[in-house]
Amino acid sequence: RFGRRMPWILAFAPLSALAFALIPVGAQLIPAGLSGRFSELGGPFALMMGAALVMVVCMALWRTPMFALLPDLFPSALRSQANAVVNIMSGIGGILAFVVGGALFAVYQPLPFWFGALATMAAVLVLFKSVREPPELAQAAEAPGGLKVLAKLRGIPAENKRSLILLILTVLFYMVGYMAIETFFSSFAVTKLGLAPSAAAMLLAVSYVSFLVFALPASLVAKRLGRRITISVGLLTFAAGLVAIRLFPSLPVTAAMLLVGGFGWALVNVNCLPMILDTSTNEELMGTYSGLYFIATTLAGTVGPILNGRIIDLAGRDYSVIFLVCPVFFVLSFLCLSGVRTGEVKQGGAGL
Repeated sequence: RFGRRMPWILAFAPLSALAFALIPVGAQLIPAGLSGRFSELGGPFALMMGAALVMVVCMALWRTPMFALLPDLFPSALRSQANAVVNIMSGIGGILAFVVGGALFAVYQPLPFWFGALATMAAVLVLFKSVREPPELAQAAEAPGGLKVLAKLRGIPAENKRSLILLILTVLFYMVGYMAIETFFSSFAVTKLGLAPSAAAMLLAVSYVSFLVFALPASLVAKRLGRRITISVGLLTFAAGLVAIRLFPSLPVTAAMLLVGGFGWALVNVNCLPMILDTSTNEELMGTYSGLYFIATTLAGTVGPILNGRIIDLAGRDYSVIFLVCPVFFVLSFLCLSGVRTGEVKQGGAGL
């Protein structure tokens, strides 16, 4: 009745929103005098951690189906542009969360969580009311054998399978590198550039704004040059900018190179998911391919900060080493991408 993706979104998005709203409730119930004394925290701490766990699990269960709507609704030729719009809206949402959330936090600490939960519920309601999945895909899911995903994956042609593996490694490597910047840039800006923590965060925001500005143009560049070339240019451009910061660690150079880096990151991030989706020879596997992409990004988000932190420790707490570590991972990503032979826009605008 609701299609293949919508039931997952309708079931687990509200649960994740409710769990998110409960996180600060548990925290508020913890007496200030018991802060840090885990053995004595009891129920409030269990509520906070349980809510966080439920939120993460539920998010994982509805995030992939939501992104799988993209290839369901847009043909191959429009997937980069559609993903650009998704990234732009995500970035705007992040900015609103930062601005509105900060103001609400100053009023009452749980308010940003409750605002986020209500915003999620409102977004799901709008999605449910305005988006209808293609009926032919829903019928395909209900047909006998429609859920035999593993059998279908085994039937992928060898060249497509090889390209898929290389693309997943591409994502894994560039996200591990990017985690170095996202996690430790503020520490670099404070220790090396002498900025206050708040100013360091605003400096990094230069790259985010640049990304938002160039996201849609990046999809158009890929339409003209091809996705593989566009992503490769983005990786090398961002890497070169980061090396420049390492060589000339001044505020003007850092700001300028973050601006360049945001452009490079747009070329990469906007086009990689559509490229992974278009390595598929079966439109019914779009959810599976989206899931593989998010497994790679989640794994990088888990391993990246730990690995990069260890490298920084080995470098004697020299945070500028991130501007060498990240380019190394970008080059590894580039090498993986160079072996990819599928994933460009399908002739005839394949898609439903």
